[in-house]
Amino acid sequence: MGPHPAVAAIRLAVRRVLHDVLTEHTRSAERTRRTPHPELAEAGAGRQRAALPERPDTPLVLVACSGGADSMALASALAFEAPKLAVRAGGITVDHGLQDGSDTRAAEVVDRLTDMRLGPVEAVAVQVGHEGGPEAAARDARYAALDAAAERHGAAAVLLGHTRDDQAETVLLGLARGSGIRSLSGMAAASGPAGRYRRPFLQLDRQTARKACLVQSLPVWDDPHNIDPAYTRSRLRHEGLPALEKALGKGVVEALARTAQLSRDDADALDTWAAEADRAVRDDAGRLECAKLYALPPAVRRRVLRRAAMEAGSPAGSLFARHIEEVDRLITGWRGQRAINLPGRVEAMRQGGRLVIRQS
Repeated sequence: MGPHPAVAAIRLAVRRVLHDVLTEHTRSAERTRRTPHPELAEAGAGRQRAALPERPDTPLVLVACSGGADSMALASALAFEAPKLAVRAGGITVDHGLQDGSDTRAAEVVDRLTDMRLGPVEAVAVQVGHEGGPEAAARDARYAALDAAAERHGAAAVLLGHTRDDQAETVLLGLARGSGIRSLSGMAAASGPAGRYRRPFLQLDRQTARKACLVQSLPVWDDPHNIDPAYTRSRLRHEGLPALEKALGKGVVEALARTAQLSRDDADALDTWAAEADRAVRDDAGRLECAKLYALPPAVRRRVLRRAAMEAGSPAGSLFARHIEEVDRLITGWRGQRAINLPGRVEAMRQGGRLVIRQS
């Protein structure tokens, strides 16, 4: 008799991601072997040097685990699948320090991951700031800690337990903000530097992960912040989505997840188009030409403008659609306007038929 369907589903999802990581690791190792190290090249064919250290044959994959049902299910699947594929598996839990006893809970998660025979395993304490609100600040601190842990341990990938339900919530939050198609594309299955972050559960619902924990007798911690109405995502999860399903019927979550994937495909295509257009709308000195920008479709032109603003130093997280719309009006509705101030002390202005975006 095989495992419970929920357990089988989470294991299959993780197995697929581990296969991808292994394939990428193997290709990278082959490229490294084919490319002579500069020190060896300088030594010349007639001189031998001590062999340089090679990358480990077995990549390390870390699971980011809060102790909640989604990440505990993910950790259990990783612990089961990794040894079969000769992948080293470890775990990281981040202590945000936002609740009493958070350090104790982090230590408990470390013990549970260790009991699963994951290693290395560690808890990382972070200081959560205030920029962007409590949810954004906690997320920024968490990813900074995970990035540092991945670099410290040389991890090929970090697995995150986001589910299809999380994806649906992300799409709705983007809709509520009036965001563009990139925001509506939600979370990518792979993101971060060199695709470091992997999300195996984006096609699985939250209930499957919880059921997998239940049938495996895995203890889980339910974060009280997840039911605190002070947080936007919590209100959406417990009030907004249920109201939508009551009004529209079941299947809203699945439909929103499909919307995310379709939007991502479209956004990727437009980004590729914009990258090509960026080269075509510049003069020999690399300055943006307003006439050529005007001829582009609006969706492509605004992507070119956003890229230029970020290259000039405007932070992506602070650069909103309204900022780009103002810059776009320098192209489409020029009436002698003054310079547009953008986040990061960047300014955009029109000068002699050129659009100049630079640090002020």
